Amino acid sequence: MPSLDDATRGRVLFGGDYNPEQWPEETWPEDVRLMKEAGVTSVTLGVFSWARLEPRPGARDFGWLDRLMDLMAENGIGVVLATPTASPPPWMGSRHPETLPRDEDGRIVWWGSRQQFCPSSPVYRGYAAALTQDLAARYGGHPALRMWHINNEYCTHCWCDGTARHFRDWLRARHGTLDALNESWGTAFWSQRYDSWDEIIPPRRAQYLRNPGHTLDFRRFTSDALLECYTAEGDIVVWHTPDTPVTSNFMPLWSGQDGWGWAEREDVVSVDIYPDPRDPYGGQYNAMLGDLTRSQARGPWVLMEQAAGPVNWRGVNHPKPAGLNRLQSWQSVARGADAVCYFQWRQSRQGAEKFHSGMLSHAGERGRTFREVKRIGAELARLGPEMAGTHTADEIALLHDWDSWWADQQDGRLSSRLDYPAVLRAWHRALWESNLRTGFARPDHDLSAYRLVVVPHLYLLTDAAIDNLVRYVRDGGTLVSGFLTGVADEDDRVRAGGMDIRLRELFGIGTVHEWWPLDADETVECDGFRATLWSEELEASTGETIASYRSGELAGLPAVLRDGRAWYVSTLPEPGALRALLARVARSAGVRPVLEGLPDGVEAVRRGGLLFLFNHGAKDVTVAAGGRYRELLGDRTVDGPVELGRHGVAILRELSHSATESPNH
Repeated sequence: MPSLDDATRGRVLFGGDYNPEQWPEETWPEDVRLMKEAGVTSVTLGVFSWARLEPRPGARDFGWLDRLMDLMAENGIGVVLATPTASPPPWMGSRHPETLPRDEDGRIVWWGSRQQFCPSSPVYRGYAAALTQDLAARYGGHPALRMWHINNEYCTHCWCDGTARHFRDWLRARHGTLDALNESWGTAFWSQRYDSWDEIIPPRRAQYLRNPGHTLDFRRFTSDALLECYTAEGDIVVWHTPDTPVTSNFMPLWSGQDGWGWAEREDVVSVDIYPDPRDPYGGQYNAMLGDLTRSQARGPWVLMEQAAGPVNWRGVNHPKPAGLNRLQSWQSVARGADAVCYFQWRQSRQGAEKFHSGMLSHAGERGRTFREVKRIGAELARLGPEMAGTHTADEIALLHDWDSWWADQQDGRLSSRLDYPAVLRAWHRALWESNLRTGFARPDHDLSAYRLVVVPHLYLLTDAAIDNLVRYVRDGGTLVSGFLTGVADEDDRVRAGGMDIRLRELFGIGTVHEWWPLDADETVECDGFRATLWSEELEASTGETIASYRSGELAGLPAVLRDGRAWYVSTLPEPGALRALLARVARSAGVRPVLEGLPDGVEAVRRGGLLFLFNHGAKDVTVAAGGRYRELLGDRTVDGPVELGRHGVAILRELSHSATESPNH
């Protein structure tokens, strides 16, 4: 089975999406000159080229792509060749309106943008497979080819009649019988029992609240339907090029795609990450998505897209301050990326994304953006071989599960303020600020290698997942769980007692009397901190009360419980308190920060034998690295504190005391 190593070949790749069909062919040699000047080693071609490659049904125009592939090969630039199936041409919707998706109200989603396809449409799939077949046959042996990129940011949902037929087939395979489906969905409620498979439709617009089991299964189905599209095209290119790795880029923490299931089907896991430059915790967001992607890949991964400057889809699109692009690029490498790529190479002059930045911005080669890109490319070319292919195991696993997220989004829930990604990010932030390296895992994964397992909030847990958590603690692991966890089973059926009995016994909880969600401006005083967002009326059994509620209806009841190595936190503590609590639990589990005593806003990460330091702040800082190092970016020896400027980066390799001094010391 091919891997990312087959594409990187001992380097960290650098480049991005290249859309030369937007420009006169006379521009291409100039692009290549500037790419080489910037240190570009990889470009992604063809992502949105369907109308150019197939201008009318069955026609093929490959001449321009032939010339581009040859041009890249002649200049030593590898190609990630995309199947252009994310954006069907207008002729498809015009000639085959059944390929167009419909929304929950039955309205057609027309052409004129992108991703206007129904994943269940046999006509769409047929055209996609035919073009993929011809691409693979033509370019499978081309010397520029390094990797296949299937589609782009799979995100299409459809509620049409064709989808309904596909959904029913999926439900038959999952449930077997209508009786089993009715039991799973709890259709005895509101007289919703189905007597025929043909009665089942996607969860379209309804008079009032829709069946949660129905909507949960539809989310599962939609992820699987998109995966079928990916697999169909992937199988074609694998048949032609069995030694060339295949990927498709994720939108991380997007609810429509089960990233765990998809990652298992990819040779290479790749992702698009766009932190907001004005977000004071943009560095933590970038780190969290790197941690998640590294965990899905179980090693090195590809940063397929980031922005060299502003994007075009926020309310206000701020550019990146000087140095921030470089910091975030190296931050991704420190957290396992073996490719640093952008959308896109040359900023578009027309179209919907003409104000989305490029590596070569509207300012051209004299612009600050391009100068910074050149610096990053030169550094990666020099230092990439030091880290490419290396991986450092995580001691902490933060559990994340799409099924639980989907169930969490149902209507008729306890609090609309409970936002799953926000809670996940809050707990990751607490670990990140404590400088505790964190990976991600699914609750049914093998957890035995981790010293600490953290569950921010998993409303839905299967029996297998609960048994896995109990076994992990009984085998010597330390577990800390947040609120409203283990409430429902895989069918979104509330478990007896409001929390599974196995978890209540694990955490030393006798009774869950009530859940008490908090309003936006509401907090509850606890021992040593304030509770936000959530609280729970718990009665302890064997659990030791670590902190109690001190105000409101729950005064005197436990807010934080501990039973041996199992901790339960029934609220969302304010950020400083959550950070202190998780640091305490980590110490009890034998997990130590990468570096102790870091200044605020400084991050330390180890990858392989290298120590990376990042200053996410706007002021100069001094970091006590606690050793003698070779600082690789500056090519100098440091013996003592490390100085980091605004958005500064240092990459350190520890030296033995017998190592020869550098003349730059």
